[in-house]
Amino acid sequence: MLGGMQDWPLRIMRLLDHAEREHGPREIVSLYAAGNTERTNWIGVARDARRLAKALERLGIKKGDRVATLAMNHARHLVAWYGTIGMGGVLHTINPRLFADQLIYIANHAEDRVLFYDQAFAPLVEKMKPHWKTIEHYICFDPAEGSGFEDLIAGEDGDYAWVEGDEREPAMLCYTSGTTGHPKGVLYEHRSTVLHALMEVSTDCLELSARAVGLPIVPMFHAAAWGMPFAAPLVGMKLVFSADYTPKVMCDLMRAEKVTHSAGVPTVWLAMMQYVEATGEDLADLRVVTIGGSAAPRSMIRFFMERGLRVGHAWGMTEMSPIGTIGAPPADWHEFSDEEQLDYIARQGRVPFGVELRIVDDEGAVLPRDGKASGRLQARGPWIIERYFQDESGPAVDAEGWFDTGDVAILHPDGTMQITDRAKDVIKSGGEWISSIELENAAVGCPGVAEAAAVGVYHPKWDERPILLVVKKAEADVTPDTIREHLGTCVAKWWLPDEIVFVESLPHTATGKLLKTALREQYKDYKLATAA
Repeated sequence: MLGGMQDWPLRIMRLLDHAEREHGPREIVSLYAAGNTERTNWIGVARDARRLAKALERLGIKKGDRVATLAMNHARHLVAWYGTIGMGGVLHTINPRLFADQLIYIANHAEDRVLFYDQAFAPLVEKMKPHWKTIEHYICFDPAEGSGFEDLIAGEDGDYAWVEGDEREPAMLCYTSGTTGHPKGVLYEHRSTVLHALMEVSTDCLELSARAVGLPIVPMFHAAAWGMPFAAPLVGMKLVFSADYTPKVMCDLMRAEKVTHSAGVPTVWLAMMQYVEATGEDLADLRVVTIGGSAAPRSMIRFFMERGLRVGHAWGMTEMSPIGTIGAPPADWHEFSDEEQLDYIARQGRVPFGVELRIVDDEGAVLPRDGKASGRLQARGPWIIERYFQDESGPAVDAEGWFDTGDVAILHPDGTMQITDRAKDVIKSGGEWISSIELENAAVGCPGVAEAAAVGVYHPKWDERPILLVVKKAEADVTPDTIREHLGTCVAKWWLPDEIVFVESLPHTATGKLLKTALREQYKDYKLATAA
């Protein structure tokens, strides 16, 4: 047949080439841990990425080798991403908040050959060096005498052609600690990453454009900062990075750089909300907030919507690159009442093109999308994992390509998905499921409650009953009775916790989520007074 279209592989470096060529002067701003602000642009990032690619080859790094980073968000880190990927290497972002044994395991399992790190993590690096068996070169991002990042690339002229290859070649390695046992590696490909970026800039996803100014509060070591550093060059967006997430610093930076889009986990936004309420600050030019990592409390969604912001409530996983769903207003949005809009955004949103979802029961039978049935959530698509990195246990999906997310969810007839719990966190009381997430989010909406965690404890009649662990806001006089009264307006009566326990703090995972495994272990032998 005569006729046809051109073909070139969907490789990540084409994103940077586009930004350099079409949006070159658009700024990349970095507020470093030392307090200094540095500015570059897409031309500068592309130039330095080429210099780094040459430098890595000079160090003996070959196509397919793993190059690790242990760093916060800044332009040098971004250069390391593109320089590594551009010379055919596989970028491995290491989460500095992991436990020591996890840090040892993932660097050795990945067989990293180079490590770029922030000076702030130098003590951690020194502690780990004796245990990391394959790392040959340690390079500090911060200015250093003769051994730093700038010194490494200083002698390179930037005359470099990106390594080409198949679009299905690996580009990035992220480990997830959300499983039992050792962390597991998720290997992103060029093709999967480009497809994810194309989806992410769309209006019903992150709504990114050349006019946008994006500040990813989510760290670059957390599921590729949710893909924002790959989506930004696709549209030539200005990027603003900060190594300091304290609310005052973030508010000042957002105002100074006219930030319009930001993304982060609920714990970060909670601190920001408390700061804004205490100081009377406003959110300046901010207009789109993406909240993910764990479920956003209804009170948080209300806070931003009342200030005229669009809230994108997202759900995903490292295994999904990471976006699986995100809340976008439907066609009849303006016909919704305020409470109906809140109800809608409180769910985890709809799937973009490229993701398919279904729920199944414990026997694997597919359940209806009726807004009532609750089951194990499964996903498939071109940026969703098929097999973990160097995992001999076989595929991570079933014969039809479905990946079990480990979440329990409801699929609604309008296309929205609602997470009700992690499969292992759900509280089973008298054969019925109680959502710990809904209990926690309802509790955080009570005045005086800073944070809450619901866990199931043994009950002789009901098998399990919930208790609620609560961290009070400073100087709050909230009581168990006021919390229980508030909860009574939000959840079914039989969901109400049997006991409410005040605690000084709650444990969190390396990505800011409640560490339910530790809480379940701590309270596994808890004796309910009502069960005596």
